[in-house]
Amino acid sequence: MAGRKRAATSRSNATNAPASRPSRSTRSSARRAANVPDVYQEMLTEALTQQNTTSPERPLKRRRPGQRNAPAAKKPDPPEVTSKTEDAEDEDEDEVQFEDVPPPAATVETIYRDSDEEEDDDEIQFEDVDFSFPPPNIDSTGDGNEDIELNFSARTASSAKQTADRRKPISKAEKDRRIEIHKTHLLCLLAYVARRNRWCNDAAVQDALRPLLTKKMVKYLNPSSQLTQFGQANSLKDGLQQVATMYKTKFQITERGIRRALWAEKEEDLEHYKLSDDAESPMEKADFLEAAKSLRGSRDVGAQLHCALLRSAGVEARLVCSLQALTFTSGGPTLGKPPKPKGKLSIAEQYARMTTYDSTFESPAAATVSPIRRRLGHPNATAFHAPTISQASSSRDSPRAPKIIRESPFPVYWVEVLDEGHQKWQPADPLVTDTFWKPQKLEPPASDRENCMTYVVAFEADGTAKDVTRRYTKAYNAKTRKMRVESASSTGERWWQRAVGTFWRGYITDLDQIENNELAAIQMREPMPRNVADFKDHPIYALERHLRRNEVLVPGASASGTVGAGSTGPLEKIYRRSDVRVARSREKWYRMGREVLPNEIPVKFLPKAKRPKANLFDDDYGDDDPGETVGTPVYTMDQTVEFKHPPVVDGRVPKNRYGNLDLYVPSMVPEGGAYVADELAAHASFILGIDYAPALTGFQFKGRQGTAVLYGAVVAAEHEEAVRAVIGGLHDQAAEFEKELRRREVLKAWRVFLMNLRVRQRLWADVDEEEEAADQVAMDLDTGETVADEREEPEEDAAQPGDDSDDSDDSDEAGGFVIDDDYAGGFMVD
Repeated sequence: MAGRKRAATSRSNATNAPASRPSRSTRSSARRAANVPDVYQEMLTEALTQQNTTSPERPLKRRRPGQRNAPAAKKPDPPEVTSKTEDAEDEDEDEVQFEDVPPPAATVETIYRDSDEEEDDDEIQFEDVDFSFPPPNIDSTGDGNEDIELNFSARTASSAKQTADRRKPISKAEKDRRIEIHKTHLLCLLAYVARRNRWCNDAAVQDALRPLLTKKMVKYLNPSSQLTQFGQANSLKDGLQQVATMYKTKFQITERGIRRALWAEKEEDLEHYKLSDDAESPMEKADFLEAAKSLRGSRDVGAQLHCALLRSAGVEARLVCSLQALTFTSGGPTLGKPPKPKGKLSIAEQYARMTTYDSTFESPAAATVSPIRRRLGHPNATAFHAPTISQASSSRDSPRAPKIIRESPFPVYWVEVLDEGHQKWQPADPLVTDTFWKPQKLEPPASDRENCMTYVVAFEADGTAKDVTRRYTKAYNAKTRKMRVESASSTGERWWQRAVGTFWRGYITDLDQIENNELAAIQMREPMPRNVADFKDHPIYALERHLRRNEVLVPGASASGTVGAGSTGPLEKIYRRSDVRVARSREKWYRMGREVLPNEIPVKFLPKAKRPKANLFDDDYGDDDPGETVGTPVYTMDQTVEFKHPPVVDGRVPKNRYGNLDLYVPSMVPEGGAYVADELAAHASFILGIDYAPALTGFQFKGRQGTAVLYGAVVAAEHEEAVRAVIGGLHDQAAEFEKELRRREVLKAWRVFLMNLRVRQRLWADVDEEEEAADQVAMDLDTGETVADEREEPEEDAAQPGDDSDDSDDSDEAGGFVIDDDYAGGFMVD
């Protein structure tokens, strides 16, 4: 019997075993199975049979012993998949390489322009793009039940396309338009903050907020001058802390404050754009007063009321605002598409939309027995029903949850308080960051879409405004300055000073001088940038790779440090911006009133731009002359001197071969001569019979043609007064001539008017006044400009008694003319 069992076991093992030779573990298991008694052998056989059959109640959680040697599924051939993937990647790379790449703009070269030296005439301006912002069109992750498809080639193509779109530069015209919009937005924001600052000084607003302060708070906020500097500062801090603790508990934020202004990618995105429901509503002065009484509003209004509260206690406080103006650069986040309704609801919304079942019928889910009860050991576990506990109804309604407003964790408005002991302005923000004396805690990161610190302006109680951006930014020279109007153009800094200067008090106080020195010291203490991108257009440091075509380093410039482009990039030397010089050609220096010294070696040769393509079949396209292959030599200012024309001797003015004198700058006036800037200067000099030279002040370009602009004349210094006197006489003579022309025109008009009056007088000489009035009425009827009362007036006058006139005369005669019946349409004079 034992042998029969062994045979059965060997046959079952042979059936379940694979065709290959059994392993050592399999052979040892067979030997152990041969020593098992028959009863246990039958039990094991039944257990194996039950395990091979799939159970409908529970899913399998682990692999069965019989499935351990199951043949694996056939895998596809790796070489074919690799080849297909490589082909797909090659096709995608080809598409990415030639996709959305605009052709380069043709360079128009003129014979007079120095297009090889300056880059200001370029139509395309490349800028630094910040990639720290996530793409705005990233969709939210879907449900976990959806199929996941891995296509690395498509991902590469899409990411490359997104990168190409985000790196797309803007044209010069578009950037100029954005700069004008940026300036207009800044002016509007300055006026807006100045208005809110005036509201903070309103007596009614301060009277509504003053009861919030206690005598102890007012005492701490106004420390005695007898205390030391430390004592005054500490007392002010304690008072601000007490006021902030009280103010945070009483003021309630119910609306969203101002946020960062963003550009829209397409105009269609603005058509469906609308403000959020919790956005701050426009306020008037009465609304601001109501917010002061109710202590409700946005956190911006809360900061403004906090400023009014401190001013009501006698504290010298500023209202500080971070202006959220539209940027003029192409980098940064965009407005994005209008939000679509989300497919996946939150837990609270799902709970609110759940169907409530009635207790009279059984829920369909109660019929199915949970798997947990089935696994219990008690035989009646499945028949047990947990008792339902009804929740007691409360007569009191539960309080509404406070409205959640998602905003930037950094403020837009805050307050600056004057520390009189140290003569310094210190920030205080009790609502958002709850910080005091910590200006470095108020700057938002570059990845914040809701807030961007570019312009920080502080308004005092008297309406004076001051730019205090350098106090709160960590990298003003490296990052913040590139987003301001100062870096947009050469006149941007002067424009911003004039804009802020509108709110200047007219004189500089000692406190202003102390603050100016403090801000300048903060800017100078700014550390050196740590990455290569921040060195571009840096006002203090420069890299050789960021130098323009017409910029060079002075000979023997020493490096201030080194920086690496990434972890594996080579180290590059960092130079001072003061060691960078601008190089120009001889012609450019001459138009600036300077001359290159003889025997000077050019510091650089600018490559000549290729000539535009004149003919498609021209074999000589792009070939320069042999003498132009070297390029344009440029020189620095150290290699030039001020240009001087030959002096004026015996009243003779030097001239060039064209008979005029180049006068681009005032320093080019020859010694002994004088420049008379007037259109009649040459005419006056000719009348006087003195020697002169027309002044060539520049060129007017139309396409590739340049026309010389002649304005004024250069004469000897001793003849300047005479020339100006003659010019004054010529202007007076021209005014008299114009006056004579006007007089002749007026006299001609009066002559025509008098002649018409005489003709009328002759025509109506033998006609009575009544007949003349009747004829005038008839003429008015023809033109439609009469009234019925005016038509009846002459008839009543004609019917008055004592009138010798005959009624028949009116029908036969009209104005001295007799109507001839034989000739219709004609008249005969009587």
